[in-house]
Amino acid sequence: MIDVKFKEFVEIVKRLRKECPWDREQTNESIKAATLEEAHEVVEAIDENNFDELKNELGDLLLHVVFHSVIAEDDSKFTLEMVIDSIKEKLIRRHPHVFGDVEVSGPEQVKKNWESIKLSEGRNSVLEGVPEKLPALQKAYRLQEKAAKVGFDWENKEDVWKKVIEEIEEMHQAEKEKSEKSKGKSKKDRLDEPDKIYNLKLEDELGDVFFALVNYARFLEINPENALRKTNKKFTKRFKYIEQKLRDNGKSINESNLEEMDKYWNESKTALKKI
Repeated sequence: MIDVKFKEFVEIVKRLRKECPWDREQTNESIKAATLEEAHEVVEAIDENNFDELKNELGDLLLHVVFHSVIAEDDSKFTLEMVIDSIKEKLIRRHPHVFGDVEVSGPEQVKKNWESIKLSEGRNSVLEGVPEKLPALQKAYRLQEKAAKVGFDWENKEDVWKKVIEEIEEMHQAEKEKSEKSKGKSKKDRLDEPDKIYNLKLEDELGDVFFALVNYARFLEINPENALRKTNKKFTKRFKYIEQKLRDNGKSINESNLEEMDKYWNESKTALKKI
């Protein structure tokens, strides 16, 4: 039944490609941003634990997989059948403990074998395959995760936390050096070459702090991208609560002050839990 429904779905997409003026004009390039948006909407539905929405968003994402493949077929690049064959062969090749006679002791060995198999397929580095355009926080997590699979990792989370503190102190020291260097200078003068160097140094140190925190999150078995996304959402809800309270009192956000906004911010922590 799934096979029949999938064929019907593919035929619908192919018909739209031929008969719809908008679909006919699209390229892999023109719809790539929409593909990324659909992937994010899938993640959002998962975060919301909304399975009705997840069902719909997965359908939208499936549409993009098929649509990209149909476009490529029209351009004589590859076919949908080739896409399916490629992933099917990859799954079988990278799961010798399921489709072959390799024995594994658990999930960690599966992940280690996975990286070894990828290297045997012609990759030059364990770190290959992490998308360049992946959000920086998630990319740091994936780079660390891949390195850890081949044994390049900290032995315990206490040492990782010490590294976080060390990086924070180095960043703070860089900030103090920058402040000392800029003391007494005008804003225009603070843009000279030595100050730019201090800015780059501070930026490097901040990057090291983030990287160390991502490492610590990994040891806590927390995905930092998920954690920050939840915090962003929490901040958005609380800030919108402030704006609504001000509107209820006939004021705009620009007519308020920090003291008043802080009052509503603290109030939102309790009020939003009741919703």
